[in-house]
This record gives sequence, C-alpha cells and structure tokens, in this order.
Amino acid sequence: SKAEQVVDARGAGRFTGDVPETNPALASGHIPGARNVPYASLFNLDGTWKAPDAIRALFEAAGVDLARPLITSCGSGMTANVLIFAAHLIGKEDVALYDGSWSEWGLDPETPKATGVD
Repeated sequence: SKAEQVVDARGAGRFTGDVPETNPALASGHIPGARNVPYASLFNLDGTWKAPDAIRALFEAAGVDLARPLITSCGSGMTANVLIFAAHLIGKEDVALYDGSWSEWGLDPETPKATGVD
C-alpha cells in the first residue's frame, strides 16, 4: 500500500546486489523501495547496542521515514528481528517482520527486484 516502508537488515553488498547470494537460486538485490540498515551497524565494537540516538541516526541516514510503519526483512527472516528490537529501543512500535524475507522474495520470478541504491 506504500504506507509501510521495508527496511532490509542484510549487509550493503547483498542489498545492492554487488555480493552474490549464497544460494545461487536466489536473485541478487532487494525489494524495490526498501532501505538498508545492516543489523551489524546497530552494535558497538564490544557487541553492546548503540545508544538510542545513534540507532535513530542510522535509520534516518538510510532514508527510513520513522513516521511510517516499518516492515523488516533480511535474508531468511532471522536478523530482521534485530531491526525490530532496535526500532523498539527508539520507541517505534508499528513494526512487523516479513518472515519470508529475501529467501522468499528473491526466489519468486514474479516479484520485482532492484539492485544498487534507490
């Protein structure tokens, strides 16, 4: 409906399609219009969560409109949960998981796909 915004937790190379997927049956790239916030960017070097202001800045720098509901995605539906928790840490509650994520979307020949950065 375009009311929601997809946020992808995969690394930038997989998101843009510059790095091939580990499953050769999967297309490279991302869901058109999605924004990329790699889940690893949400943590400090010692493995602790970044401060809420830093998390908010990462979402905003990626072009995520925090006024809109979010749908998180990743490769298989696991690391997208990190984005959900990060969103909750900054007070964002209207967040949902696309559990099929890229392993479902990228495998379907009928779904639109994008590469590069939108």
